[in-house]
Amino acid sequence: MPAQFNHEAHLRLAYVYLVENDVTSAQEKMRGALLTFLQVHNIPPGKFHETLTRAWVLAVRHFMGRSPSASFQEFLAKSQALRDSKVMLTHYSADVLFSPTARASYVEPDLEAIPQ
Repeated sequence: MPAQFNHEAHLRLAYVYLVENDVTSAQEKMRGALLTFLQVHNIPPGKFHETLTRAWVLAVRHFMGRSPSASFQEFLAKSQALRDSKVMLTHYSADVLFSPTARASYVEPDLEAIPQ
């Protein structure tokens, strides 16, 4: 992916969608935006990861509930755990998270549920 669309940019997009939508709508919008982004940048759609996309939206929503904020930057400052792009490995084993099944469709965490 282009360098400017890094982990923090993914978090920001999830945050924006969650400010304006319920979690299901935010997940759908995030999915659509990422697939469009891949297409526009001629990146194979196989780069998209369904489980990671949905799980990160759930994680951002969890932290939004714990840390009400006036802006994304304030939110991120209060939610340092989200800055770690590997944090999903506390919820998923690598075998499950990086499986073809998890890439293609949402898979529930096998280690620890994502807090609601």
